[in-house]
Amino acid sequence: MTYIRAATFNVLFLTLTVVLAVGGLLTLLGPRTWVCRLRDAWISWVLAILRLVVGLDHRVEGSENVPPGPIIVAAKHQSAWETLALNLVFADPIFVLKRELFRLPLIGLYMMKVGMIAVDRSAGAGALKKMVSDADQMVASGRPILVFPEGTRVAPGETRPYHPGVFAIYKKLGIPVVPVVVNSGRFWGRVSFLKRPGTITMRILPAIEPGLDRRSFMAKLEADIEDASRDLDASTELPTK
Repeated sequence: MTYIRAATFNVLFLTLTVVLAVGGLLTLLGPRTWVCRLRDAWISWVLAILRLVVGLDHRVEGSENVPPGPIIVAAKHQSAWETLALNLVFADPIFVLKRELFRLPLIGLYMMKVGMIAVDRSAGAGALKKMVSDADQMVASGRPILVFPEGTRVAPGETRPYHPGVFAIYKKLGIPVVPVVVNSGRFWGRVSFLKRPGTITMRILPAIEPGLDRRSFMAKLEADIEDASRDLDASTELPTK
């Protein structure tokens, strides 16, 4: 049954995505808000299909930890799920992502229209400077800046080196960083066809205030995220079937 539900979800997900991507092309000619509304509707429908077909729901803990004003969100990345849900939990975030994603057919056009910070990983040190400059210009919009510190999806229980780009943005902007952890990889694996029923938890941790030096900041960010990830993983209940 899990395979049938996963297959059904995948078919519906792809169909919905293609229909909206093609049918919504005219939104690219209007203001950015048109594409944002289309994005939020698409995500809401995908999460609804995930809940109804797979039986996979989610909850958000720690919303009271989000301070007012501009913030940087530093999130654990285990699955494609949080790339969807984070758009609704943190309204209209500016994702820091690899430039190659802009080359995706149609989807890349929508990403560019929404406004993201694209990192050219082949540009070396220049990529970091450009990323910080773009973040400095875009933070005035009031949108939160969203970074995956490990730079890629990481399986539950594993970790990757934390990239210094998040500190560069933190230092330049002088605004709080809000760590976020998820257990999504237990239900929707990074390279897995299966989506398992249950409840994904997104946990928002207390903010790291501006002013720390690089070593202190990076140590605290990693410790906060990894400690909370282990705690969340240990309390995650998985279906027996």
